This record gives sequence, C-alpha cells and structure tokens, in this order.
Amino acid sequence: MRDGQVIAMVRQAVAEKRMRLAYQPVVMAADPSRIAYHEGLIRVIDPNGRVIPARDFMGAIETDELGRQIDCLALDIGLTTLARFPEVRLSVNMSARSVGYPRWMKTLRKGLAADDTVGERLILEITESSAMLVPELVIAFMDELQLEGVAFALDDFGAGQTAFRHFRDFLFDVIKIDAQFIRNIDRDPDNQALTRALMSIGAHFDMLTVAEAVETVAEAQWLQAAGIGCLQGYLFGAPTVRPAWVEQHKKRAG
Repeated sequence: MRDGQVIAMVRQAVAEKRMRLAYQPVVMAADPSRIAYHEGLIRVIDPNGRVIPARDFMGAIETDELGRQIDCLALDIGLTTLARFPEVRLSVNMSARSVGYPRWMKTLRKGLAADDTVGERLILEITESSAMLVPELVIAFMDELQLEGVAFALDDFGAGQTAFRHFRDFLFDVIKIDAQFIRNIDRDPDNQALTRALMSIGAHFDMLTVAEAVETVAEAQWLQAAGIGCLQGYLFGAPTVRPAWVEQHKKRAG
C-alpha cells in the first residue's frame, strides 16, 4: 500500500514537473579543495515543498515507465544546467532501460546538439545491477557516446552484479566503489582488502576510482594513502538543490 502511495505521489510530481537535481561534489583525493565534478541526484518536491530523495521512491518505480520518465527529467535538467553553466561538469544517473526509450534518447541528442561543450562535461552514471540487465546494449551505447566525448561511470561497483567477462568490454571511464566497502575502512581489514582489489581493477583498465559515502576524516585519510582518485560523501558536501554556481551567477548578474 505504501508503494502505491509513493508511486501516486511521484506520478503527480512528474506530471507537474516538481523535480529537481540535488548536486553533490566529487572531490580530488590528492587535493579535496578541488572539485572534479558534481553528481546530480534526482529529488521530488512534494506539495508541501519538502525535498524527497530518490532512495525513497526509485525502488518502487525502477521497472515502471515512470522510472523512464524520471530519467528523462533528470537528464533534461542536467543538460540544461551544463548549457547554462560552462564551468560545471556533471554526472546524471540513468537506467540501462532508458537506452531504448525514445524520449530519453531524443532528450540526450537535443542536449548534445545544443552546445558543443556539453558532451565533454557530461558523465552518465549507471549502477552495476542496471548495466548487467542488457550488457551488450549498454556496451554499444557507450561506444557510440564516448566517441562524442561523453564519459560513463559505473555506480555501486563491487555490489556483486558485474560479470567480469563483460567488464573488459564496458570500458567505463569512472568506477565508484560501493559504500559498503568504504564504511569504517580505516579500521576494517576486510573492507581494506576488498577496496584495494577494486581499485586495482580500476587502475588496470585506466579508470578513475571514486570512493562513495565518505563520512569521516579517518576514512578519507586511509583512502588518500591507498591512492584513490576521488572522494564523495557528506564529509565533503551534502547534496543541495542550491549549488554554489547558481548563487555566483546571480551575484554576477546583479
């Protein structure tokens, strides 16, 4: 019953376009004052103005057409942001199911055609579980878009879904190590060993490695010493629907 209520609420929000991206920084591990890019995380704004994170509804709608409509809105907002703010590099989440969804592909093509620099500043982020649904389709899609400068990130890497026989063919630009391996990594030998193994795979295939959900200084210090490429988590900034570049743009305009 709760899923039904959630779906109805999200469906109404999509119809009324009460959707926003919340932007979270991904920082360089060698110098956390430098932002490599931001991840745009889809949010629903409920009728009372409250911000509802994707984790509260994506599980209920992932296989529904509503999930594809949300992917379209997230991509459209992300592409508009990239066109308006040339200093921004942004990752946008997508499902592999959206590769064959005509409206999503039309939105992507329109956004890439509108500005020559958008493609090279766009990262499309796919979870392990989604990529493994239709690996051959995703691989062909990535090969085509990478020629146009678009980068791809594999989210939740290590969560257990990736078939390594396909991994050689995917050639992701970025792999994001799943949060379960990062939690308490400074004092958990098992997580340390597993994270080193995942980082080694990334290094072998020349992929940028990102640690997700970094929340403590001790976790960040261990990851920096281990040679991780980038860090993402509340230690470096919470997702916000009011990113700094919007405020800076308003000041310049004023």
